[in-house]
Amino acid sequence: MSQFYEMEVDIVDYDPVREKAIQAAAKAMWPFNDWDISSPDGQEMAMNASAEGNLSGGEGEEEFTERLSLAIWRANGRFCQVSVNATYLENRPYETYSLDEDDYSRLIEDKHENQKKGQEDDADA
Repeated sequence: MSQFYEMEVDIVDYDPVREKAIQAAAKAMWPFNDWDISSPDGQEMAMNASAEGNLSGGEGEEEFTERLSLAIWRANGRFCQVSVNATYLENRPYETYSLDEDDYSRLIEDKHENQKKGQEDDADA
């Protein structure tokens, strides 16, 4: 059974010479495409990407993080910081809102009164 996720990966302090290889290794694990690259105030290099996809074969978020990190470390040739934000996109909590005729009357009246007051204020100015 597969589970639908958005995965965001942050990679910090990697070898900039290996940037494309790291991106290719990450993309082989998950459909990452658009990468944001930064080096804030001369600090270590950082890149970030996110994409939606499916975890399958019983793989969980932690196993995915290990698999992705290992691929990135191999492409980088050394340790770099890899962080994964996993957002489960199925069965997300939500709220349903529905207004009735009393709400309609109240809102229409409030809107009408505010428009009328605004016109009077404009006439006074």
